[in-house]
Amino acid sequence: MDNAKINAELERIRKGFPWLEIVAPATPERGIEVLTPEQAESAAAYADSAEVAGKCKFVPASGAASRMFKDIYAGAEQENDAVRKLAAELENFAFYDPAVFGTAPYDPSATAKKLLDDSGLGYGKKPKGVLKFHRYPTEVRTALAEHFVEGQAYMKNADGSVKLIVTISPEHRELFEAAVAEIKSKYEQRYGVKYEVEFTYQDKATDTVAATPDGKVFLKDDGTPLFRPAGHGALIYNLDKVEQELVSIKNIDNVCTERIQPATYKWKKVLMGRALELRDHIYGFLYAMDQLVELRRNVADFLYIPANNVGQDDPYATPEVQELCNEIEDFLRDTLCIEMPPAKDCRDRAEALIAKLNRPIRVCGMVKNEGEPGGGPFIIRHKDGSTSLQILEGVQINPDDPAAVAALKSATHFNPVDLVCCLRNYKGEPFDLLEFVDEETGFISSKSYEGRPLKALELPGLWNGAMSDWNTLFVEVPIETFNPVKTVLDLLRPAHRQ
Repeated sequence: MDNAKINAELERIRKGFPWLEIVAPATPERGIEVLTPEQAESAAAYADSAEVAGKCKFVPASGAASRMFKDIYAGAEQENDAVRKLAAELENFAFYDPAVFGTAPYDPSATAKKLLDDSGLGYGKKPKGVLKFHRYPTEVRTALAEHFVEGQAYMKNADGSVKLIVTISPEHRELFEAAVAEIKSKYEQRYGVKYEVEFTYQDKATDTVAATPDGKVFLKDDGTPLFRPAGHGALIYNLDKVEQELVSIKNIDNVCTERIQPATYKWKKVLMGRALELRDHIYGFLYAMDQLVELRRNVADFLYIPANNVGQDDPYATPEVQELCNEIEDFLRDTLCIEMPPAKDCRDRAEALIAKLNRPIRVCGMVKNEGEPGGGPFIIRHKDGSTSLQILEGVQINPDDPAAVAALKSATHFNPVDLVCCLRNYKGEPFDLLEFVDEETGFISSKSYEGRPLKALELPGLWNGAMSDWNTLFVEVPIETFNPVKTVLDLLRPAHRQ
């Protein structure tokens, strides 16, 4: 037990995290690209033609599906609308099995228990990835199987391989391995690809201590501290180990039936293309800066000359470099909503721009709000005065700040967790992703353990603070590409039925 770590985490829970300064929501007017059909087609074509040092699909799939069945658990004890709907529509679910559930009519509470308990399907303790989501005329597919189908459509490597990295809990490994064994060979023959599947665990070392509501160590019945997984932000450690350059990230439950998958394929290609176009544009700036600076660099250490005394001995103070800096600043402002703080001199300006360009890249799909606005894409201001595009959760927005609340209410889009990332620098070297995490952007959430309330410390979210210092681009994608299964009844929606 690391007492220093525990004390630091308890102090963080007591103090909380600072609120972020919101400049404005990211909207189509500023911050979110809305592509024309021609632009989308061009981006998708670029995804097919650009050189890439390997592609992979990164699928967060940790944890049991217990939240998916919250209302069903309640209805198993005291009948409610959720279990009545489950029973009425039972035969329309892909997991329906007459050997388990019998035949109609179906008792709602009994049906719920057969779905959840080990005496039936045992879905209450299984992960979402291995649950039967979709029924087809000749097969039934799990959520994981749909990611296999998606992968061959838009993440196939030049050698015909499809790499999937799936984050799971250790106790679920056998279930996932069985789910893969059931489909791997069959799908390889069907689609003419070779699947490479890697399971990865959230590192236990990233677990954080739980606290009581008054900020003290939360002790289990045996008197030992309770440690909890620190949220999806811990997965930045897993992502950092990915060897491929281009990575697609999408949650395990955000899938749909093959009937409407072409829209997903198209827009994933669009996001990939925009990521690679952005990568190559940034590479161009960095290559040009290298060439200009090297051209002016002396063999010996050059003499530093301040910005108001431009001379040929200072490679950063030449007119050519400063003109390139102007171009870079325009690009950062107009494309990535990055405004730079004032520089001290020519060297400071150029080096700050180089550092701002030479970062991991993410292009994030954003979906129009069709209900109440929530956490999503915003332009925020950092402590140094610079601005950037960020994905914020509702808990990061100060409810007592009228400007922040107004920005939240005027948000036009939300985050569906649909990302494409470029993980190498312009020299072809992998970034150390841990260098780009903003440790001041974690979360304090309210949870419970065996009926007792607690406060949980979560690391900066994977697509929130863990990617805070990345170069970020938001692109509008159609709502039909977002089909999450948050509750079991979501499987009755058209996107999950043939």
